[in-house]
Amino acid sequence: MKVTPQGLGCAQLGNLYHAMSDENATATVDRAWAEGIRYFDTAPHYGLGLSERRLGRALAGRPRAEFVVSTKVGRLLEPDPAGASRRDDAGFDVPAAYRRRFDFSRDGVLRSLEESLGRLGLDRVDLVYVHDPDEHWAAALDEALPALFELRAQGVIEAVGVGMNQCPMLAEFVRRTELDALMVAGRYTLLDQPALDELLPLCAERGVAVLAAGVFNGGILATPSPGTMYDYLPAAPDLVARAERIAAVCARHGVELPQAALALPAAHPAVASVVVGAHSPEQVTDNARRAREPVPAALWQELIAAGLLRADTVVEAGMTA
Repeated sequence: MKVTPQGLGCAQLGNLYHAMSDENATATVDRAWAEGIRYFDTAPHYGLGLSERRLGRALAGRPRAEFVVSTKVGRLLEPDPAGASRRDDAGFDVPAAYRRRFDFSRDGVLRSLEESLGRLGLDRVDLVYVHDPDEHWAAALDEALPALFELRAQGVIEAVGVGMNQCPMLAEFVRRTELDALMVAGRYTLLDQPALDELLPLCAERGVAVLAAGVFNGGILATPSPGTMYDYLPAAPDLVARAERIAAVCARHGVELPQAALALPAAHPAVASVVVGAHSPEQVTDNARRAREPVPAALWQELIAAGLLRADTVVEAGMTA
């Protein structure tokens, strides 16, 4: 299984933060395809299934062997007719016609994957992540992952992973199981590099592919002038100030803030793909262009000298600044 260096994160297809039209969702996937992106990541959580449905429709008719799709298990969607008149309270602008229920049991995993395939309109997905098992360590380790490993052995799926926005538990999963991949969200970025402590070296040593997501930390690094959202919540003033200092260094070197935010994780040898979401085709094109443009070594050196970046950050394959 091969993933492209940049992947399309599809939370936005589930109306993350604000709604988009079906036409815009399809056009966003189409533009990603035109830019050479062939890895698409979704989850039932994203828009209560809306992301999966839209992604499936947008990929319909394309050669199945030419793209990789990942989805996630751990949250089952259960109908909630009483919620249809209110909006979802998890950050997605959709009716709350379903409720999410954490379920990391074997039966829950199998049911979740079957329902995802139905929403996607696919007969298989390539990579399945156990999604956010922070409070469900034992069930994920003893039930969810063994169920997925069994499906991998049967050839039903190609790869098994875990996706989280923290490092210590991900590292423990790598040590204790035979993962193929993991998705780490927001923990190896221009603002936050704890994945360097243990997780990334461990994955490099064991051959576990890292999919770096949340590289804009929820929005603060997504634009040349820093935004105001960090990890899907309003950013603290000190974080905004730090992002502004980083943006100023970038500008001195003729680099946009999101360009540097994309380049940093891409340089680490353990990272197989940088997964970025988009609300429009234009955002896809902007990020694809930024990912192709090199970042001068002098920029990283200035960030480190200013105390804005760790000295052990990998800025080029096999090299630190």
